[in-house]
Amino acid sequence: MPILPELRSIDLGDVAPLIDGQLPYRLEVSARDEKGIVWTLPSGGAIRLTIRRIDDAIAIDVTAEDITCPLASLGLRFGGISGVRKYLRNGYQSWDGSYFVAPGTPAGDGPPAKAPTLGFAMTALLPVVGAGAVVLGHDRHDRFQTRFRFGGTAAALTIDVETLLDGTGATQAETLFLFDGDEVEEALRRWSRRSASASPLAPRIPDQRLTGWCSWYNLYAAIDEPLLREHLDAARAYRDTHDVALEIFQIDDGFTPEMGDWLDVKAQFPRGMKPMLQEIAAAGFRPGLWIAPFLVGNRSRLFVEHPDWVVQDRAAGRPLLAMHFYGEFRWHKRSEEYYVLDITHPEAEAYIRRVFRTWTREWGAGYIKADFLLHGAEYSPDRAIWHASGLSRIAIWRRMMTAIREEIGDDVTLSGCGCPLWASIGLVDAVRIGRDVGVTWHGDYSAESLLRDLQSRNHAHGILWQADPDCLLLRDRFHELSNAQVEALAHFGGGAGGVVMTSDQLAELPPGRAALLAELLRTRVTHCDFPRLGTDGVTIEQRLWDGAAAAATQWFNPSDTPSDGPDGGTLPPYTLRR
Repeated sequence: MPILPELRSIDLGDVAPLIDGQLPYRLEVSARDEKGIVWTLPSGGAIRLTIRRIDDAIAIDVTAEDITCPLASLGLRFGGISGVRKYLRNGYQSWDGSYFVAPGTPAGDGPPAKAPTLGFAMTALLPVVGAGAVVLGHDRHDRFQTRFRFGGTAAALTIDVETLLDGTGATQAETLFLFDGDEVEEALRRWSRRSASASPLAPRIPDQRLTGWCSWYNLYAAIDEPLLREHLDAARAYRDTHDVALEIFQIDDGFTPEMGDWLDVKAQFPRGMKPMLQEIAAAGFRPGLWIAPFLVGNRSRLFVEHPDWVVQDRAAGRPLLAMHFYGEFRWHKRSEEYYVLDITHPEAEAYIRRVFRTWTREWGAGYIKADFLLHGAEYSPDRAIWHASGLSRIAIWRRMMTAIREEIGDDVTLSGCGCPLWASIGLVDAVRIGRDVGVTWHGDYSAESLLRDLQSRNHAHGILWQADPDCLLLRDRFHELSNAQVEALAHFGGGAGGVVMTSDQLAELPPGRAALLAELLRTRVTHCDFPRLGTDGVTIEQRLWDGAAAAATQWFNPSDTPSDGPDGGTLPPYTLRR
C-alpha cells in the first residue's frame, strides 16, 4: 500500500477500493509505490489511488479507469484502523446530529440517517494516546455527496469513504485530505477553512450576528393578523425600551394553506401578506417569511394542477413520498402526503423563481427561512426519477438553491433549516446546527441537540456560514425546564456568536428574563471555542471571543449529577458558571 504516515499513534491500516459500496471481486495490484496503487479488475478496467502532499495535508485521489458502467459510488475502505479512542460521526443536515462515538458502537435501531455508523463529508479521529485529532475529509461539497460508513471493532475500526457519483458518468471521487492537529476544534476549523477556499462560491458570512423574533415556538401555526400585530408591538416596545439590536421579525409556517401553494394565503390574512410585511418594515424590523420550497402537499392546488412537477418513485410508480401523516395528527394542513418538487422541470423551476421574486420584490421580505431543505438531496437515481436525468443529488439540490439566491439577490438574508450543511456554502447566510428547540431537557426535541451539536459544528461558524442555534426559550411557563436550565441554555446559545432569536411574547417576559435577553443582545461575541471537545467528561467549557479579544469563559454542567468544574471545584446539575 502507499505510505500513509501514522499520525498521533493512529494507524490507518489496510486500504482497498470500493465500487458501488462493495469491495471488487478478485482484485489484483498491478503497480504500487510511495505515490499510489493501481488495482486491476478481472472484468476489465482499473482503480488508481494517487497520493500527493498539498501544504500541510496529504491528498488522496481515487479514479476509475476504463469502466463502462456508470458508477453509483467510488471510494476506499480503510480496514483495521488502530489507536482510535473516538471518531466524529459528522451529520449531513441540520437535524441529524454530529457527535463523537467509540469504535465498535453498533448502528442501533433508530433512523439509519442518524446512526452512529454513518457520517458525511469528514471525520475526526481522536487518539487513544495523547491529545489532538486526525482529520479525514473532502474539500468539495458542491458536486457530490460524500459518505463515511464506520464498522469493525473497538480494536480494529473500519471506515468506508465514498463519493456518491449517482450514475452521472463521473469516474473520480472527491479528493480526500488527511491531516492532524494538536487541538480537536482547531483541526476541524482547518477542514472548514479548506472547504471554504475550495468552494466555487465564496462563503456568505453576515457582518453582524442575526437577531430578531420568530413566530414558531410561541404561536406555531395558530397565526393571524391581529395576533402577529400584538407580538410586533411587543417586540418594538421591547427593542426601544431596552435599546437593543432586534433586527428581524419573521413569520413562520401557518400563513399558507398547503405546502407548495406559496402564493396563496389563509383566510386569517384577508389583506394578503404584503400589507403585513409593510407594517413590520414600518416598525423598523426586517420582515421575514418561512418556506419549505421542496415540499408539495397532495391536497395542494399546485399538485392537483401540476402532478408532473413532483419527483417520481422509481419502484412504486407514483410520486416519491417524502413524509406522510395518515392518522389523527395531520400537521396543520389538509395533506396526508408530502412530495418533492422537481426543480429540474423547467415549469416547476419557473414557478419557484416566481414565488421568491414575489415574496422579496413585491411583498418586501428581507429575510427567508428555508426549511426542510434536506429533501432535495436525499434521493439517489435508483429511487427517484427527476425530469432531467444524469444529475447528482447535489447538483439537483444546488439548482434549487441557486434559483432561490438569484431571485432574492444578495441583500436578502437566507437561512437554511433542515439544510445540507456543507453543500450550502456560498448560498445561505446562516444554517441551523441542530434540532428544533424543545421544552424539555432530555429527548429528541430537547436541550440535548443544542448542547451536543453546537459543540461539534461550531468549527464552521464564521467560516462557512453563521451558526443558528435556534430560538432562545425565555418564557417562564409552558415548558418543563427549571430556571437554571433556561438561563444556562440562553447563555450557551447566545454565547456562540451566531443567530440570536426568540419566539416568546416579549411583553410577557418576567423582568429577569427580559434583562437576560437584553444582556445577550448587548454582549459583543463573534465566536466561541470548546476546549474540551472530544473529552470524556460531561462539563462543557465555552470560551467567548469578541474578534481577537477574549470576552468570557462559561462552564456548564448539563448532567443530572455534579461534575468537575473550574479550579478543581464541582458544578451542580444544570449549572452555568462564568
